[in-house]
Amino acid sequence: MTHNDIDTLVKSWIVDAATGPANPRVQAITLRLVSDLCKAMEDLDIQPAEFWTGLDFLSRAGTSHELGLLAPGLGLERFMDIRADEAEAKAGLNGGTPRTIEGPLYVAGAPESDAFARLDDDSESAQAEVLLMQGIVYDQQGKPLPGAKVEVWHANLLGNYSHFDQSQSAFNLRRTIYTDAQGRYQFRSIMPKGYGCPPNGCTQYLLDLLGRHGQRPAHIHFFISADGQRQLTTQINIDGDEYLWDDFAFASREGLVPAVTRISEPAAIAANDLRQPFASIDFDFHLYADTTAAPTSQIERSRAAA
Repeated sequence: MTHNDIDTLVKSWIVDAATGPANPRVQAITLRLVSDLCKAMEDLDIQPAEFWTGLDFLSRAGTSHELGLLAPGLGLERFMDIRADEAEAKAGLNGGTPRTIEGPLYVAGAPESDAFARLDDDSESAQAEVLLMQGIVYDQQGKPLPGAKVEVWHANLLGNYSHFDQSQSAFNLRRTIYTDAQGRYQFRSIMPKGYGCPPNGCTQYLLDLLGRHGQRPAHIHFFISADGQRQLTTQINIDGDEYLWDDFAFASREGLVPAVTRISEPAAIAANDLRQPFASIDFDFHLYADTTAAPTSQIERSRAAA
């Protein structure tokens, strides 16, 4: 069957078979996706057993809540970022902090504080390296943004996230910080570790078939927002990680790997009310002003909430 034949056939199923009002956008997307799938079935000679195996795989991935891992693992979430970058560049927006993927593990409602927050609940302090991270949130003209909202979340030493990992306290390693009058934020936490997909999960099963690993470098997620500014969704990766430039989720980007400084001077330790050496990361965020020339930066999607 030719591609033109397939287009005609699928149109008869999706468009011509409609007997009532249809949502034009949903209709157009469904028509395209079903047509492309049918063409792939024809071109690749996909057999019925392969089709049903694939459908069963997607069902299992949905039941185990791994579709949010499959999307970045197959590059789809990165592709959405590439398209968003292109749209902003077309609108004349350049030079801001790079965006990168959100991932599936944000939880709304984290405790709020002004200028400073401690993220960790002290449960891993004996094994962890203390991290202090600080910086300034700027607007497009380089002016500090007082009251900017810095939402931050990351994994514990086992690579697990609170809320999804019931062994952790509520909102462990999650906070919302509002910048001070000079646009500054700071938090104390523990240095995160890299981690991998669930070894017996659907995502890792597919990655194994593709000859790929499912590892992520250590990283810290952020939502940065302020009045009149486009929301930034990004993350920083921890320099020196084995998978820094080999992230299975394709989220590593130039400009998002700040230097890590190890500080052991007694005066600096005491000045930060600590009792041991610590790691320090300086990182500023640069936002774009709101504009109608680019698609919205507020992404509507299903997210967890405590």
